Amino acid sequence: MAATDATPKDLTHQILYALSEAEPLLSAEAFPQAAFTDLKAALDRLGSREMVKYDTIDREEAILEAEGETIAANGSHEARVFEALRQAVEGLTVQELENTIGDKNVTKVGQSKAFKEKWISRTKDGKFKTARDSIEDVTKEQVQTIRQTRTHPDPKVIADLKKRKLIKTQKVISFKIHKGPKFALEIAKEETDLTADMIASGAWKTAAFKPYNFKALGADQNAGALHPLNKVRSEFRQIFFEMGFEEMPTSQFVESGFWNFDTLFVPQQHPARDLQDTFYISDPKAADKPRPTGPDDTRDYEEVWDNVRQVHENGKFGSIGYRYPWSPEESLRLVLRTHTTAVSAAMLHKLAAQRGKDGRVPPARYFSIDRVFRNESVDATHLAEFHQVEGVIADYGLTLGGLMEFMEIFFGKMGLTDLQFKPAYNPYTEPSMEIFAFHKGLNKLVEIGNSGMFRPEFLESVGLPKDLRVYGWGLSLERPTMIKYGISNIRELLGHKVDLNFIERNPAVRLDKD
Repeated sequence: MAATDATPKDLTHQILYALSEAEPLLSAEAFPQAAFTDLKAALDRLGSREMVKYDTIDREEAILEAEGETIAANGSHEARVFEALRQAVEGLTVQELENTIGDKNVTKVGQSKAFKEKWISRTKDGKFKTARDSIEDVTKEQVQTIRQTRTHPDPKVIADLKKRKLIKTQKVISFKIHKGPKFALEIAKEETDLTADMIASGAWKTAAFKPYNFKALGADQNAGALHPLNKVRSEFRQIFFEMGFEEMPTSQFVESGFWNFDTLFVPQQHPARDLQDTFYISDPKAADKPRPTGPDDTRDYEEVWDNVRQVHENGKFGSIGYRYPWSPEESLRLVLRTHTTAVSAAMLHKLAAQRGKDGRVPPARYFSIDRVFRNESVDATHLAEFHQVEGVIADYGLTLGGLMEFMEIFFGKMGLTDLQFKPAYNPYTEPSMEIFAFHKGLNKLVEIGNSGMFRPEFLESVGLPKDLRVYGWGLSLERPTMIKYGISNIRELLGHKVDLNFIERNPAVRLDKD
């Protein structure tokens, strides 16, 4: 009920008059224009006098982000790509598609999703064309529903659109108001102090005193801050989700040499397997041979075991191998994982058993962010335990240039630009490259990751087809954090030398109060 000429303008009196006409009273309906702080203050004032009682009602509303508003108005990225190709009839090249749509990001994301939905295909001359007569733009319908109702009947839709940063959710608080035991239309004056005059005159005997509020929370001290690594880790995860990745399970810190080294075409005589670089487990001394993890795991582990052995000993899948007697005992030694690429190897082996609607292994994007362990000397940029940002993209027709472009887009989203790439050697990727970014504090380029395209010896050993290509990379979490917050020594982030006043000296790291 909004205030009229017949009702007082003061919000506390408006509440009393509205409550005298209807009970209970819903604040969202009765006072839709009232500011939350003003309404809460008025209710607390009346509640402290026992004139009203109220219950707090919390609910979440979904609101479209800028990209979500664009999709609601113009359609999803994939639908816009489909419509452009449908109108072209004869198909379009990538450049022609970008020129038609007018937005490179819409073209890139829409093309990927349209392929995934089997809406479009590629012709022999390299053009894109539609693969069906019509489509249903589900994403557009979902964001339009949310724009109208501030919610969606399917919670999974809310979670998915939030992960894609098309919507955000916010908490909305309202009140259900009832009459209190001392309800009245007029507010009696309450004294806050017992004065000498009141005692002398005896007025204190009939005065109404304001009760003490023992539930007062006090002033907000703005205490608490996220650790810089947690902030950057959260930022990395959101970027991955935004770009369509699935998070890999990484709770297994101990791996066998088979998954950690052998499947990745790392020879058993490689220096990385020496005690200088690897922490080995003394008890138990060996792992079991790879085997199914449960009744739903139908992968052929004997085949991958034999493939890996043959690749190392005599070569296979077009490789001449390393030509040495491969040791099963060495392969089954237990180690603290030296990289989370061991997890990627197992995930790609699992992917090889899957089939899409076309009967082929489907494209996939995986990532993980977790700890790895190296037996290294600790200095300003090295730790024995650190985080690896692991990622793989499996698809058809991938090139090294696409990997470089992906890295520039990925790091650009967190503010790191002007990357430099340097050719490198990895046993399991070819070609390979290291990724560098400039650290202003150290005044030099710092390596922030290693990457490349997985070799056929690895991919075909775990069962993937010859024409599937896979990007793989392992990025640092600590070093981008150092660059982002101007930290010159990695030991300021972790360990016993961490300065507890670091947050106070670096306000950019403080927890945002949204």
